Amino acid sequence: MCLLAGCGGPETTKPEPEPELGVRIGSLVEVYSAGAIAVEGYGLVGGLKGTGSGECPTQIRAYLKRYILQQLPEHKRVGADRIISSHNTAVVLLRAIMPAGVSKKQYFDVRVVAHPDTQTTSLEGGRLWSAELKRAGVGMATNALATVKGPVFIDTIGASEADKKAGYILAGGRVLDEYKVSVALVRPDFRTSAVIRDKLNERFVDGTAKALSDSLIELRVPAKYEEQKQRFISIVKAMYLVERPEITVKRTETLVESLCGSEDKEQSEIALEAIGNKCLPKLAGVVNSSDEEVRLRAGRVMLNLGSDVGLETLRAIAMDKDSAYRIEALESVRLAARRNDSAQISRRLLREADFEIRLAAYENLRRLDDVAIMQSLVAGDIYLERITQTKYKTIFVSRSGQPRIVLFGAPISCREDIFVQSSDGMITINARPGDKEVSIIRSLAQRPDIPPIQFKSSFEVSDIIETLCESAIVKESSVVRPGLNVSYSDVIYILKQMCEKGMVEAEFRAGPLPKID
Repeated sequence: MCLLAGCGGPETTKPEPEPELGVRIGSLVEVYSAGAIAVEGYGLVGGLKGTGSGECPTQIRAYLKRYILQQLPEHKRVGADRIISSHNTAVVLLRAIMPAGVSKKQYFDVRVVAHPDTQTTSLEGGRLWSAELKRAGVGMATNALATVKGPVFIDTIGASEADKKAGYILAGGRVLDEYKVSVALVRPDFRTSAVIRDKLNERFVDGTAKALSDSLIELRVPAKYEEQKQRFISIVKAMYLVERPEITVKRTETLVESLCGSEDKEQSEIALEAIGNKCLPKLAGVVNSSDEEVRLRAGRVMLNLGSDVGLETLRAIAMDKDSAYRIEALESVRLAARRNDSAQISRRLLREADFEIRLAAYENLRRLDDVAIMQSLVAGDIYLERITQTKYKTIFVSRSGQPRIVLFGAPISCREDIFVQSSDGMITINARPGDKEVSIIRSLAQRPDIPPIQFKSSFEVSDIIETLCESAIVKESSVVRPGLNVSYSDVIYILKQMCEKGMVEAEFRAGPLPKID
């Protein structure tokens, strides 16, 4: 409870007299749930080509040494100091925001910055070894809340020049514990605690609420609301303690009027969903409202309560090219509709000319693990995904969450005459008119005495990506699988250049960077 109170804290609702409609659970309790948690730590980035630093503040060195010794096998533990002092490693500061209500299934992005008291010049091409993340501002002696590891991503396609001493570990953070939601009665009372427990178990599923004492109830978020934890909490607070048929009718009528006429429609929507199926007949009368926001909210409540009328309402909004609520309606369908219904709507929207709609449809299908997305894992870290069910050719790259390259309108091919280089000039992709294959060449800046590595690829963009990213496999002096082990940062820079210079007839789109402030 102390941890939760320090994270999101209690979500309090001041008692309000409701003589006509009754008393809501939210006026009797404080709800404790994990809010967004700022975490930080120290780590070591390895795999650098002499751009790291042997310097490390004394206290941080002692901490890192202890942690490294825990991770290394016994026969390698003698080299911890040597590892930290190498110019092929760099001591880094780590910062992140663990999302509100985060669970063990979720990953999150982590900001990584070279320690300012060292001479590190670049983290490019490096990989963060496993590191601990602890609550920000309380010191490193506390327990870890999460761990993080993975390749360093440096944004090379942004508007400003890339800072090679700072980057991100995309989807590298992993939570160590599950945070429960708890309800604490303002005035402890066994009877009230039992009534609330029974009410919640009846409204959702048995086992949702467990009364631990006369003042504390532990909640288990139903599977239906796993991705909508905050909505679940709001519904709990909006539920009425006592129900009678006549008062439920009055509540429903009042809330429907508020949904149609008030400016704060969100509160009315949540309160109607809290009532449950008894509100469906009244909502059916407003899903044809001339106010599209009312239709969206009424349809969402009905769908969340299992009504096909709600599904049809949201489907119509998602398909309406003039609607301002298309993406919101589609997301609501994904969260509450049957899998086949959600996938069918999303597949149709993949054909839309509006890229934002296509992207939202793709995101939904990806979460559903739908066959419309052909997915392969490249180099163990990068998802290469192909979508054929659209004529609009776009290359989309993520810059937060899991590293992803998405080829809308696959297959996408290069023209015959191409020449493009990475930002540092060390990687070249070249094909002259009449060439049957593309030459992909990598020079080694730190070893100019070694000839450049060269592999061949077809003109298809997916083949070029795989050749760039994969590590080469050599057996008996012959290359079984070509690959240059190029970083994700370099690959997306090259793809952007290929699109912008007309070497690929496709639009280039990049997702937003992580927001860690």
